[in-house]
Amino acid sequence: MRKLAPFDRPAQQTPRLLTAAAIHTVDAEERVATAMLTDRGRILAIGTEKECRDAATSAGLDPQVVDLGDAVIVPGFVDAHAHPLMYGQLMTWVDCGPEKAGSIPEIVALLKAAAAELPAGRPVRGYGYEHRNLAEKRHPSRFELDEVATDREVYLMNASGHGGVVNSHTFERAGVDRDTPNPEGGEIFRDADGELTGEISDAACNMLTGVHGVKIGHHGPNFHLADEPEEHLRQLDAATQRFLAGGVTTIGDAQVSRREFDMYLRLAETGRLDLRVSMYLLSHLLDDALDMGLVGQFGNAHLSFAGIKLYADGTLGGWTAYFPDGYVGDPCRTGQLYHEPAEYAELIRKAHAAGLQTATHAQSPTAIEMVVSAIEAALAERPDDDARHRIEHCGLPTPEQIRRMAAAGIRPVNQTQHYFNWGEGVEQAIGTPGERFNPLGEFLAAGVPITISSDAPVAEPIPLEAIQTAVTRITRRGHRLGPDGLRVSAAAALRAHTYEGAVSLGREDDLGSLEAGKYADFAVLGGDPLTVDAAEISQIPVLETWVGGERRYAMARVEALAI
Repeated sequence: MRKLAPFDRPAQQTPRLLTAAAIHTVDAEERVATAMLTDRGRILAIGTEKECRDAATSAGLDPQVVDLGDAVIVPGFVDAHAHPLMYGQLMTWVDCGPEKAGSIPEIVALLKAAAAELPAGRPVRGYGYEHRNLAEKRHPSRFELDEVATDREVYLMNASGHGGVVNSHTFERAGVDRDTPNPEGGEIFRDADGELTGEISDAACNMLTGVHGVKIGHHGPNFHLADEPEEHLRQLDAATQRFLAGGVTTIGDAQVSRREFDMYLRLAETGRLDLRVSMYLLSHLLDDALDMGLVGQFGNAHLSFAGIKLYADGTLGGWTAYFPDGYVGDPCRTGQLYHEPAEYAELIRKAHAAGLQTATHAQSPTAIEMVVSAIEAALAERPDDDARHRIEHCGLPTPEQIRRMAAAGIRPVNQTQHYFNWGEGVEQAIGTPGERFNPLGEFLAAGVPITISSDAPVAEPIPLEAIQTAVTRITRRGHRLGPDGLRVSAAAALRAHTYEGAVSLGREDDLGSLEAGKYADFAVLGGDPLTVDAAEISQIPVLETWVGGERRYAMARVEALAI
């Protein structure tokens, strides 16, 4: 029998008075303080050093003084949409991203080197490539991956996370040939002669995950490759440390199955759940959640249930988002919807009627229309001024859909690093409308609050990079994506990755801004993101990350000196 793990006890036992050059509170007044008093994991006072010392005296405290010098404090970043366990798992794979490989031969060389170090028969797995960033401007083929190995599985995941390329052995092991039909909700790609190219997407990844993966019948694409529980635990532990290194103190896990839930509980039992997690159960678990009476948020300050995650369509990065007339870059591709509109509307109705928040992945205007219409219908049946239904990614809403989102209180949860990494590819995929990808400025102009997140492992959990991209809309290749009206200010972007993230998780009473009574979760930065040149925001180092008044990450001194 597992014993109760009281991981919600405040770790901070010593009151502290912290001083810094500037403390951006990100509260309603957007104050800039210079001192903060914390005790038992909470903020007791914030303002000037004198005000905080007076508050300590009134409370009978003799605080330890932590002088952070010229550093700048901001609220701990809230990453409201990420996949921590998947991110940790990919950290054990071969990084084939743009900083590691710029061509297909370079990817093959990386995978070959990894195969040489692995035991016989062990799968070779890589991640992070985006074909439009490669010199060849195409996906690798199965024959190129056959150069890595012909006696074991080789899988190269696309940066989108919704598919990739496999070698011939993987097809043979799965019994897939040129005559194998596409699975519902996925595609096994073929060339003009009908031969398998090696590329697979979404539900076709079942050939990798087996019966325990997330299937189209489970309402989502198939991300879940199994490892031993102890290995998953190590992966999740490593991933949480990466989030902390980016200044992230709270995560919204946007795809929770039994696998993720179990790993969070195990991590908490060992006292290693150093940040806060709000979980969104996959929609195939909706009936189970309702049967258990999960009709609202529950949990504690470190691990909580927030709502239900659904999928409307696929991804723009992998060209599986739903465009019924086809992609400009490939008219034969349309992507797919994961539900018929009526089926999806019933899931939303059922969740909303029970008082549950929903978070739906939707990228194309057609998919977003299905989501907005279903939420409007649910709200008409049971009005709720604060339902906070979310649209994840919400890549290409029409101006009219944005107006309706404002009226319905629907919250988009965007990832600006998507267009930093492959924004040009969206234009190539669907034409000039792609320059509006993630139209943050339009959202704000229409009165729709914005939330920025990473979608890790699709992007690294580096909030300052996400904030810079929101302000500049300049991609990794130096391309400016769309007109200036799509950009937002640095202050708005900081708010979107802190306070508004907390609102999207339903945690704004405790998190997201630095105010008396809230948890002492904050990041210590080596520069001020609101005053440096916008092009330099991502270069600001995260010196420390504090959760509940305790330092959980500190940049190594040698690394800090190098910066």
